[in-house]
Formats: sequence, structure tokens, C-alpha cells
Amino acid sequence: MKKAQYLTAKEAARELGVSLPTLYAYVSRGLIRSESAGSDSRARRYHREDIERLKLRKEARRKPEVMVESALHLGAPVLESAITLIADGKLYYRGYDALDLAARYSVEAVAALIWTGALEDASALFDAAPVERSPRFQAAREAVAGLTPFEKFQTLLPLAAVDDLAAYDLRPAAVAQTGARILRLLVELAASRELDKRGIAATLQDGWAAQDAADLINAALILCADHELNVSSFTARCVASANATPYAVVSAGLAALQGARHGGHTERVEALLDEAGRPERMVATMAARLKRGEKIPGFGHPLYPEGDPRGQFLLRRLLERDAGSQAGALAQAAIEAASQLVGEHPTIDLALVILAKALHLTPGSPLALFALGRTIGWIGHAIEQYALDRVIRPRARYIGRLPSM
Repeated sequence: MKKAQYLTAKEAARELGVSLPTLYAYVSRGLIRSESAGSDSRARRYHREDIERLKLRKEARRKPEVMVESALHLGAPVLESAITLIADGKLYYRGYDALDLAARYSVEAVAALIWTGALEDASALFDAAPVERSPRFQAAREAVAGLTPFEKFQTLLPLAAVDDLAAYDLRPAAVAQTGARILRLLVELAASRELDKRGIAATLQDGWAAQDAADLINAALILCADHELNVSSFTARCVASANATPYAVVSAGLAALQGARHGGHTERVEALLDEAGRPERMVATMAARLKRGEKIPGFGHPLYPEGDPRGQFLLRRLLERDAGSQAGALAQAAIEAASQLVGEHPTIDLALVILAKALHLTPGSPLALFALGRTIGWIGHAIEQYALDRVIRPRARYIGRLPSM
């Protein structure tokens, strides 16, 4: 059952194991937010998020070894980062609302923001000449022409690294330049053409034969750019902490992203929608999955109890454009069915799959979009980790057989 977003004073005090005066003291110190609860101005309600955060802090002081373990499962923060903030159901990149960035800026500008802190640095990063690729790379590129975009990324990126010796320069400005070269390469692999002067979104639009879709593709890439320390970004930071090159960082991120519990989740969403086929079969299809003990993919995100703003933004844009289309009708039916059966909201995964269906892209395109966007975040995390100059090396608590004495 989904937890309520707010608690009463008595509930909040009970959760924290404190008296009401102590609860009010926490509020006065700014540790817990409270607000009016309806028409009675004297009644207040308290944010569950703040209360659970305070509980984590108290637990960390009492049992630090337990907190270190739980921190790896959507628990307390384990690393500092200035890239992404998730707060109050919203997503921010370096203090900018990600939805506003998706509506107003190019993906190149947002990449520059994440890598350098300035939206205006995009031209300097993406106007540079691409790396000259060896005959060996070109031959391999032709050999894998029939693979999906994501499979091309994983196959060819390590080979491309061999040709880019400048990638060993791990200073921040140099890593940003390397990141631009990597992103350019991946876009060209996905689109099967050279990068167009109009930019990344237009190149993908033309390469995928999607009509009037550059704005939607641009927004999707921006909204996938980063999401704090998800499994692929944490993996990327671990690899960067060893001073591996940005190519290795992105390769590691791709390996984690393809997992069924991360970016590969989009394939499960595709399977659900394909199984339903028609809007009128959506409720029955979801209900059958619930009867089998399966979860409904594409709905419910632990960091967004009131709904994933990325998914909401993309779906709203799609439905404004394709409300009467088959993809639009399928999206509406899925949203209504999930709300009725499990009370959950759509995530970015559902939005990417519906986008691919609306634009008539080939299967696997949602994961490719996810990977292209998230490459921006992986490079941003690499830049931060290189600057720390510290290896990420946690210890394990041994629970196996003790050695004989």
C-alpha cells in the first residue's frame, strides 16, 4: 500500500518516537515542513519525506554500520554531487527545473550545463571536429549494421576508444570535450548518418524517419540525462574513480543500463503494450499480470509518490500532438487501467515506449533514447569523480564460513 505523503502531528511524533513539543521544535528548526491541513487553520500536517529523512539521520548516529548497508537501497545519500536534485516531486539539473530545460533548450545546451555549469558552452563543445576513425573501426561499423542502436553502442564504443588518445586527459574541460565526441559518435551510430548541422535531435529524427519529431526527441533526451545515483550512474562513478577513461565510464554505464531493472525495463513495458494490443484490452491484460503475481511495468516510482514528472511531461506533449492516434489511445488506456488497478502513475519508461510507438520507431528505440540521454549524466558524474581523485572502495561484511584455527 502506498504511504500517505503527509502525517498528522500525533502520527509524526509516533514515527519519530518523540513528544509533540519535540516535534514542534524540529519544525521551528526547519528540519520538518508543516502546512495548514484544510479549513481549520490550527490543524497542521507534516511532510512524511522530512520525517523519514530525520529518522535516517537518527538511525545513522545509532547504528552507522546498518545505515551504510541500507544506503545502497534508495537510502541515505552516499556521495556528494552538484548535478541533480530530486525534491518535492521535481527534478533539477544544477538548479534548473529539468522540465523547463526540456521545453526551452537543446540537448546540447543541457549537456554543456551538466558538464561545465553553463548552458552557453554548447557551441564550443559540439562544433569541434570529430575524431578520425581507423579502417578497423569503419569495418566493424559495417559488420554490425544490422544490430539495434544499443547493441552498436556496446560493440563499437570500446573500439572507438582506441582511436581517441585525447580521452586520457582527465582534466574537467578535456573530459567535457571527450564527452561531446562520445555523444556525437553514439548519435551517429543510432541514426546511421553523420551529425547534422541542426543538431542531435534533428539527426535522430532524420535517421529514424520520424516526421516533425525533433522537439519530442530533444525533450526525451534531456529528461533522461541524469537521475542522481541510479545504478548506472553509480557504476559510472566507480569506474571513473579508478581513473578509467570516459569511454570506459560510458561502456560501464551501458552495461548497467541494459539490465531489466533499469533501462531494460522499457522492454518489459513494450511487451505489456504489445500483449494488450488495443486500448479496450488494457485492463484485462494488466489484471492477468497481477493475478500471476507480476508487477505492472511502467508505473510507480519510489522517488515520485505523486508521479514521475519526466513521464508526465513527455506523455502530455505526445498526447497534445497524437491524442487521436493508436499510440495515444493506448497510452490513455494504460494510464487509466494502472490508476484503477494499482493506483500508480506513469514513469519515464512508459513515456519512452509510447514515444517510440507514436513515431513508428523500431523495437529497442526507447532503450537507445535512454542511453543517449543518460550518457550526458555519466560524463557529468565522471567529471565530478575525477576531480575528487578518490577511489570508491566500500568494505564488505563477511558472513561466510569462518576460517579454521
